[in-house]
Amino acid sequence: MEEAYILCAIDAALQAGAEIMEVYTDPKSDFQVERKADNSPLTIADKRAHQAISRLLRQGSPYPLLSEEGKLTPYEQRAAWEELWIVDPLDGTKEFIKRNGEFTVNIAWVRRGVPVAGVIYVPVKQCLYFASEDLGAFKIENITRLDGASLGDLTARAVRLPLKEQRDEFVIVASRSHSTPETEAYIERMRQKHATVRLCSSGSSLKICLVAEGKADVYPRFAPTMEWDTAAGHAIMRAVGGEIWQAGGEGPLRYNKGDLLNPWFIVLPAEAGRMAD
Repeated sequence: MEEAYILCAIDAALQAGAEIMEVYTDPKSDFQVERKADNSPLTIADKRAHQAISRLLRQGSPYPLLSEEGKLTPYEQRAAWEELWIVDPLDGTKEFIKRNGEFTVNIAWVRRGVPVAGVIYVPVKQCLYFASEDLGAFKIENITRLDGASLGDLTARAVRLPLKEQRDEFVIVASRSHSTPETEAYIERMRQKHATVRLCSSGSSLKICLVAEGKADVYPRFAPTMEWDTAAGHAIMRAVGGEIWQAGGEGPLRYNKGDLLNPWFIVLPAEAGRMAD
């Protein structure tokens, strides 16, 4: 059944992407921006994407859903969930409102606190990332719907990650919207260790994808994120042999915690070892 669930998540991400693009590309569209309790923005596209994902995952799998835009189940109940979906229907709402295209749909399948499969879809670029522990990690360009494709059809069409890239520089992914003094200090330490350092800015979970693809060497995050921001990308990193480490050295990020706020973290590929301090 694992392949069926992954295919269901891919379908949900693609359909959510279609809902988002209907709003994004309509010249008459009103994004209907609201403010959540933490003052972060919420649009009609977030809501429509959540509805599409929620419907398809509930139809296609037995697992409960933890979504940024859904009603938060109390931890006393969530603690009993051995497996669940962790979803951000529109990761990068600020980027969506800016119309820079750097937003994603994130869907992760989590088992006992560990992301075992993940799907990230970039609607504007029509680019799909998907991965699982057993399958590996893949990327497909120019895809907007399944059209009856099986998971085998998709992997045959996709490129396997990571990509092999030769470069003479150390590439650090930095958040486009959330730079901090700690991030600047980390970048300076890397400049002391590497002859040439290049910064690569990006929005949403695309930052994790850049490391998973092999286009970047590290993504340090010393600013707040939530579990749904990272779970899907974390699954993709694990499938390429990489990891998302807590910056304090206490091991990888964990999921479905009582507090859904992530600690600071560092995203590293397999060959980088445990930490890059």
